Amino acid sequence: MTAARGLEGIVATTSSISSIIDDTLTYVGYDIDDLTENATFEEVIYLLWHLELPNKAQLQELKQQLADNMELPQEVIESFKTYPIDKVHPMAALRTAVSALGLYDDEADLMDKEANYRKAIRLQAKMPAIVATFARVRKGLEPVAPRKDLGFAENFLYMLKGEMPDQIEIEAMDKALVLHADHELNASTFTARVCVATLSDVYSGVTAAIGALKGPLHGGANEQVMKMLTEIGTADKAEEYVLEKLNNKEKIMGFGHRVYRQGDPRAKHLREMSKRLTEITGEPEWYDISVKVEEAFTSQKPLPPNVDFYSASVYHSLGIDHDLFTPIFAVSRVSGWLAHILEQYENNRLIRPRAEYTGPGKRNYVPVDER
Repeated sequence: MTAARGLEGIVATTSSISSIIDDTLTYVGYDIDDLTENATFEEVIYLLWHLELPNKAQLQELKQQLADNMELPQEVIESFKTYPIDKVHPMAALRTAVSALGLYDDEADLMDKEANYRKAIRLQAKMPAIVATFARVRKGLEPVAPRKDLGFAENFLYMLKGEMPDQIEIEAMDKALVLHADHELNASTFTARVCVATLSDVYSGVTAAIGALKGPLHGGANEQVMKMLTEIGTADKAEEYVLEKLNNKEKIMGFGHRVYRQGDPRAKHLREMSKRLTEITGEPEWYDISVKVEEAFTSQKPLPPNVDFYSASVYHSLGIDHDLFTPIFAVSRVSGWLAHILEQYENNRLIRPRAEYTGPGKRNYVPVDER
């Protein structure tokens, strides 16, 4: 047996959910460009879970189910007030809250198909409420209850800010959610599948996935991109900043991707949205700095920006705290995690790879007094 470092190039399972072939990302056969321009996030959720786009009645039913299940148990809200607010990262809060939700779900340990689907609805619905509620509680603000007459993206922004978002903000958030919904067998999705392959419950699978997404090499890159843009400050300083980082062998987040060679197909959509939003908000410098960073970096390394790079300035323009960028990733990606969890249950086999041993050869035990 020979190890493949990071499992690179290893095909670990079969899946009908999404594919990355020749730098093209599809959800159940639909090109990501097609879905981003035409589909709502709710349609994408349905597509990932049912492998077909919904008709009007099916879409309306899903929207109603999500709206009916958004409110959090009061115990979870109260628990936020006990967290060390000045120390805890929102991803840690999200991980803990999702795990806690399982304590208040009477069906948490039921494993039949129907119960697992109902849990998927509840988890998908409550993820934006967790992020928005924690974001407000840590600032001493009262939580904002979801409204049943609002769509998913609109409700999230409403709960987060306490006011109705503009149409361009809703469009931006909805597109971002569509773009982040699934991405084949990425680290967090693989973690979720490994977890539930033991026949652990849905809440455990999603909690495990959040733990994987929390790492900066997976979900935390967009937060680091915004930190970089803030450090640069103005577009005229971007080239010098990038060259200095590269000369010092320091990593610049938001460029390149393990599975894309010619570029991340999702990035262009967020690039355009970044340009529009920063102009509307009167802060075009964030887009300008991003463009200059991209030009400086790609002139030195043939690595185009990935989905994280321009999502940073998009979320910033929406008035979202920088440390909420990765939790928002999770609000979207949970749709993919749940699709993979349900698929894993349908055709399950315990995931148990082997390791190539590189330790010492055979040794004999020596009593402690003789060592």
